Amino acid sequence: MKFERVKPLDAILAAAEEKSLKRTLGWFQLTLFGIGCVIGTGIFALTAAGAQKAGPGLMLAFAIAGGICIVAALCYAEIAAMIPVAGSAYTYTYSVMGELLAWTVGWALVLEYAVAASAVAVTWS
Repeated sequence: MKFERVKPLDAILAAAEEKSLKRTLGWFQLTLFGIGCVIGTGIFALTAAGAQKAGPGLMLAFAIAGGICIVAALCYAEIAAMIPVAGSAYTYTYSVMGELLAWTVGWALVLEYAVAASAVAVTWS
């Protein structure tokens, strides 16, 4: 079927060579960027709401969430090392699971960023 086709890794790497995006950020800048994304407005403004519901267990909830984030970051790092091109989750999904699922992942990312931006805007207001 048309949507089940998978783009070979060689074709992805060749397209990346052709477009030739240059890497300008190192590991230190990317680490600081990731920390900046994680420590946003929500961690400061929504801690009180979480403490009302979880009580002293909020620290445990933060520790569990932090562990899950570390595992997800390591997964992304492993995939990015195997497929070193720009494109994030869409490209990774397209190379492994096919076009339809990659299209779904791409639109899910758009929705995720829209919801995250609106949540930050609500918190700021």
